Amino acid sequence: MKFGEVTPKDAVGAVLAHSVSCGSKRLKKGAVLSQADVDLLLDSGFETISVAQLEESDISENEAAEQLAFALAPEGGAHALERTLPFTGRVNLVASGAGVALVDREKLIAMNALDPMISCATVPHMQQMQKGGLVATVKIISYAVPKEALVRAADLARESISLKTPQLKTASLLITADAPSPSETKAVDVIKTRLDALGVELRDVSTTAHAADEMVQALQTFQSDLLLILTSSATSDVQDTAPRALRQAGGEVERFGMPVDPGNLLFLGELNGRSVIGLPGCARSPALNGADWVMSRVICGIDITAMDFAEMSVGGLLKEIPTRPHPRRKEK
Repeated sequence: MKFGEVTPKDAVGAVLAHSVSCGSKRLKKGAVLSQADVDLLLDSGFETISVAQLEESDISENEAAEQLAFALAPEGGAHALERTLPFTGRVNLVASGAGVALVDREKLIAMNALDPMISCATVPHMQQMQKGGLVATVKIISYAVPKEALVRAADLARESISLKTPQLKTASLLITADAPSPSETKAVDVIKTRLDALGVELRDVSTTAHAADEMVQALQTFQSDLLLILTSSATSDVQDTAPRALRQAGGEVERFGMPVDPGNLLFLGELNGRSVIGLPGCARSPALNGADWVMSRVICGIDITAMDFAEMSVGGLLKEIPTRPHPRRKEK
């Protein structure tokens, strides 16, 4: 691509680099100049204009953006993403529904390192999305790029972005409390809102005393796809009341504790083939916490390994919750 100033008579078929006013008419940047446009520029007294002139080996910004977007999330695949029409060298990839964004970090970095004129920015890997949410934006920065560079970029990042949609449909919630209270009612509403955002129905809520025997009975009655436990007293050990109740009910505790704050005291387990999440106390707040990261992945059918938990540590220091019983830093 050639870029620079030329006389209007040499600009037919070139891309206008900067918007200009020609009397009552305005020619906008990015416009491909026709003979009529050139005549207008000449009549308006322009001696030179800044343009981009594509060469045979080039591909225009809109066509390049569209081709790259199709490579990142091919049509007809299980990517659950929609593509916007190209405009000024940009195509957006938008979530077709709720889910979790999956981004191949290595592929995207390799692609973005290839040519500074070819770019794609995404939300973080594993970010929860809502319908219509912007997952990625492809942007061709110059008015055109070499076809060879675009082909290489597409090959490097092919099928690197997708949306994992919810696999679970129903959930049950077990709350331990000494007595019903407005705070627990609010907690149920907050958790229901979280589930609603992922298309999961909160089918039933049971309240028991904070005692393993009573919790076991409740857990064994639940038939939902996902079981949630919110205790009145924070779980402080893998042998504590709630994890013990899960094991006594015939289940397993797969993980206790996570390097995300708020959310450290979460546990993850299984009962009769269904996932069980022991929620930390911060799940009572609508603010983002570690439980959101785990819940969205479990609901979308994404396995969480020990390494996955470890990787949550980077970026896992989240915003302090005002109602936190033990703030990270006390006021002086």
